[in-house]
Amino acid sequence: MNAVNMETQADWNAIAHTLGARFAERADAHDADGSFVHDNYRELAEHEAFSMAIPTQLGGGGASYAQFADFIRVLGRHCGSTALAYSMHAHLVAATVWKWNHDKPSEPLLRKVAGQQAVLLSTGATDWIDSNGTMERVEGGYRLNARKVFGSGGPGADIMIASSRYEDPENGPRVLHFPVSMKAEGVEIQSDWNTIGMRATGSNTVLLTDVFVPESAIALDRPSGEWHPAWAVALGVAPGLYMAAYVGIAEAATEAALRAVAGRPSDALRELAVGEMINHRTAAQLAWQSMVDNVDEYQFAPTLEIADAQLVRKTLCGRAVVAAVNAATEVAGGRSFYRSSLLERLRRDVLASSYHPLPEKRQQQFSGRVALGLPPV
Repeated sequence: MNAVNMETQADWNAIAHTLGARFAERADAHDADGSFVHDNYRELAEHEAFSMAIPTQLGGGGASYAQFADFIRVLGRHCGSTALAYSMHAHLVAATVWKWNHDKPSEPLLRKVAGQQAVLLSTGATDWIDSNGTMERVEGGYRLNARKVFGSGGPGADIMIASSRYEDPENGPRVLHFPVSMKAEGVEIQSDWNTIGMRATGSNTVLLTDVFVPESAIALDRPSGEWHPAWAVALGVAPGLYMAAYVGIAEAATEAALRAVAGRPSDALRELAVGEMINHRTAAQLAWQSMVDNVDEYQFAPTLEIADAQLVRKTLCGRAVVAAVNAATEVAGGRSFYRSSLLERLRRDVLASSYHPLPEKRQQQFSGRVALGLPPV
């Protein structure tokens, strides 16, 4: 790594720690009332963090993918909700940077994010191979009707990156991919995010009613129900970013548990529990670092094999972060069950790791089919 890159890395790491310390002061209040982290998003925008990974040639911060992921990990140590919501924007930026690196159309969106600190909203949780919703052909474009769940960061977003099904009269069932302004007529954020953990991510359902999508906005037209390399790009870059938030949570839980028992008399069972906790945390870090390394600074090929590799590591990391936080509560003891304990919130927040695409059983089926030479479903 050259000196310029090392300086950039140090700067973004320092910004993450500085912002994270302020975000931590607000985290309990946001968790208590389930309110979105608007102030945190404002500060991220002030530091141009929403464009940190966009190449400098396009007006961004020029941070590497590894720096991007580490930035989210550090935020996760302070406020899991902010880190996770931000990661949903981040993985869309990363996928677009991958396209730019591989000479595919992407420059206008990257310049818009960099110039305006525009925030992107992912609907990937309901946009798997078949996607959802319907599109009807109208003059100049399409009329979209859909219900997109888990719209993390929605209250602070400017542009939704989505897809939906279209019954093409000539080519049969298709899935069209496109951006939609969050201010477009017919876009409505539902207030239905009331959950056990990650309560401040604003992951509400987004209802799309007769939303007009112009023909010029269609970025990808692919067959419905069939694997497409676009998924390999998304699954290549996304897990290392959103799982970074949970690795940060596991690290924070480990440190909180050690603080809770510091100075206590020697206890063999506690020492055993601490060792188990350290193992789980380290397993999470290793699986996460492997995901980051697999991206190879956007040089990976969009293959089924890279998608499978990232999904396997996502599952392993997810198991380990949950185990690490559970072990931390065992180390700290009964006090971790109180709402006043940081560990209580971290234990609830880390549970969300299992719901990201693909959940463990779906991943195992995916990997099993890949190993057997069968197409993904």
